[in-house]
Amino acid sequence: MSEIYIKLISSDNWREALELSVFEEQHKFVASINPPVAIALAKAYIRPGGKVVEPYGIYNKNEIVGFFNLHYTPDSKDDYWLFHFFIDKRFQRNGLGSKALNELIRHIKNNHPSCNRLKLTVNPENEAGKLFYLKFGFSEDNIMTFDEPTFSILI
Repeated sequence: MSEIYIKLISSDNWREALELSVFEEQHKFVASINPPVAIALAKAYIRPGGKVVEPYGIYNKNEIVGFFNLHYTPDSKDDYWLFHFFIDKRFQRNGLGSKALNELIRHIKNNHPSCNRLKLTVNPENEAGKLFYLKFGFSEDNIMTFDEPTFSILI
């Protein structure tokens, strides 16, 4: 049984987060910069669109196995976005993505009680990603955001 938890990226763990990566053919699905965590951490500092941007490491039994950014407008009901979500290439295909999403949703429910919808975008070429999110319970919103289809889930 896995012991998945999320942990805010800080001065204690940012270097290990930068070691995370995906397979070469997956780079365009996560970020235009390699390593993908570099651009995600920059966004946490820059705060595009004035949103709060929180970078998180995904941990399994005290080992970092993935990463994501949570972008949101505080106290909003539906302006919560998941960006740069990925499981490191060494740990993919083990069910950690679903477990990490469950933990993320639990975190949002506990720490952002006003939130009722989480959104994300998927690269149009990322068929595996689309299937993953649909299987998890996301719905396609038939809206394009940043030239990518938007998906959302009620939480």
